[in-house]
Amino acid sequence: MKIETQFLENHQAKLIVEVEADQMEEMKRRAASKLARRIKIPGFRPGKAPYPVIQRTVGEAALVEEAMELLVNDIYPKVIEEANLKPYGPGKLEKVASIEPITLEFVVPLDAQVTLGDYRALRRPYEPKPVTDEDIEKAVNELRGRQAVVEPVEREAQSGDVVTVILSGVRKDGDEEKVLLSERSIPVIIRSGNEEDFLFEGFSKNFIGLSADAEGVIEHTFSDDDENEALRGVLTEFRYKVENVKSRTLPELDDEFAKSLGEFETLSALQENVRKALEAQVEATYNETYDDAIVEQTIEATQFLYPPQMLEDELDQVIESWENRLSRQGLDMDIYLKSREQDMDALREELKPVAEKRLKRGLVLFEVREKENIQIENQEFQTEAVNTLSYLQRSLSEKEARQLKNQNVRNNVINNVVVDLMTRKTVERLRDIFSGKLESKLAADEALKEESAESAEQSLPEPVSQDIPTAES
Repeated sequence: MKIETQFLENHQAKLIVEVEADQMEEMKRRAASKLARRIKIPGFRPGKAPYPVIQRTVGEAALVEEAMELLVNDIYPKVIEEANLKPYGPGKLEKVASIEPITLEFVVPLDAQVTLGDYRALRRPYEPKPVTDEDIEKAVNELRGRQAVVEPVEREAQSGDVVTVILSGVRKDGDEEKVLLSERSIPVIIRSGNEEDFLFEGFSKNFIGLSADAEGVIEHTFSDDDENEALRGVLTEFRYKVENVKSRTLPELDDEFAKSLGEFETLSALQENVRKALEAQVEATYNETYDDAIVEQTIEATQFLYPPQMLEDELDQVIESWENRLSRQGLDMDIYLKSREQDMDALREELKPVAEKRLKRGLVLFEVREKENIQIENQEFQTEAVNTLSYLQRSLSEKEARQLKNQNVRNNVINNVVVDLMTRKTVERLRDIFSGKLESKLAADEALKEESAESAEQSLPEPVSQDIPTAES
């Protein structure tokens, strides 16, 4: 068997394989035996007819076709091994280039090649926003607000009151008006100072001095740097009618209020708990944005080679995720495509950049994980697995939760836990590298290991001296 390898531009290989004549003859005889078991040949029991009879009965073309299938299945693994290739997936028989001698042409997708840049030299400032006393005060006041006593009053609205209004809003683009807020009944707390307000800063103060049945219009032009890009510089008009006014009395900010929450003995303990929660929240939010940026930076410094089949497989997973999302909304893919006047080919083309980004992210994180030798400790895996299974049992429907008893389903969950843990630890390693903290962390880990080793050595018992008896004694 002769093999010629040609590497194609799309990270596939063409294998031109010349098969020896006696090998093809052997396959024809195996094919004849196989066909003889499937067809009835007069005068012979199934599978017992001699080769020439089978050949005449089924015809040379059918025999060669069956033999070719057997030949391909038989030689393909050997061809891949002899060609010393690392395929991504199954190859494809492109054509039979010749009959005399039998020459086959295979196209084989190759496993991805990822060449990382010098990612260890890359840096990005790590600057999460610190939690301020004002942040803590705002969070504590939100807790107070949940325990506020609200009572109807027959008077004009004041700062701190709750005003229920029938509200609608439009955006005015020249002479044209577009609905911004459809008419609805909305409770509005009249905010004071720099507290976050409904719709825009200062909106609720428009209701100070108003009582039930008051009507009016509030005009507002959103700033050019508003958080909502769609509203930047837009002139809006809000129409309202006051339904009722209620006083809102907050509990005193003291130790008794902290105790009323059930977990804290003092106000200081509550504030410290709020601080830690806010710091964790700020860090998690910042890390999400930071991590996306550094992974993208690593991808930009990386060279990728992968076959088109790999991208198509990733695209299949994106489509499957899309279908699952639609299903949770009570829709199916056909209805979704019709609503967009789109077919599946157009959707696949639209989602291809998403799939390509996901593919590159997965490839680069795998390569970093291998290079950094990221490992999972048994204890952290067990903890994560238990937490994941517990969460699924609580959040899934009763029918879905029962499926967790199926071993295959549980294995899939466990595999996902491993992948998620590996991905998380790899991203954390990149975060340490980009922020410049890796060296200090590695030094701290090494110092901790040395300290543990010294402690273990000091805790060993002193050897006990014993008299060893001799033969004479």
